[in-house]
Amino acid sequence: MDLTQGTLKEKNDRAKKMMLWFGIVSLIMGFAGWTSAYIVSSSREDWIAELQLPSSFFISTAVIIISSFTYLFAKRSIQENNTKMTTNWLLVTLGLGIVFIVMQFNGFSQMVAEGYYFTGPTSNIKLSYIFLIATVHIVHVVAGIISLSVVLYSQLKGKYSAQEHLGLTLGATFWHFLDLLWVYLMGFMYFVG
Repeated sequence: MDLTQGTLKEKNDRAKKMMLWFGIVSLIMGFAGWTSAYIVSSSREDWIAELQLPSSFFISTAVIIISSFTYLFAKRSIQENNTKMTTNWLLVTLGLGIVFIVMQFNGFSQMVAEGYYFTGPTSNIKLSYIFLIATVHIVHVVAGIISLSVVLYSQLKGKYSAQEHLGLTLGATFWHFLDLLWVYLMGFMYFVG
């Protein structure tokens, strides 16, 4: 397929998809770097092998997985031209995204309550990595919530239909990526420890 062919709208749509995928690939590279550094640092003498991840991290994992399904339901609803259900599913996804962030901060509070800190005399390199990786992911979830808010606003303005829903599709793709990324990070921090 020749990418230079097609209408202006088709070219713009392809450009938007390509920009999203460039962004996702750059995020993958960044997190690959941090998880690689985590692995290299795990051979240090001061590495805490017996650290348990906070229970809130596991709850937030379930929440973000459920939110991916609700975003899928929103996409299916718009494909069926059911705008009311699309709006409802987007609102549920937004709520779950906020719950995810709250649970992440609750997890940080659990770690601090156990005496684990990001920096300082009672900190540890493993804890610093966990705080860093989770915090950077939260920042990207905030970006996902902003994206979702734009999608929701566009939905409320009637910009999506069964024939035209690229913005919703791109938002959903980014959201699913954030979901899969967190599942990977949780598995990584749980099993590589």
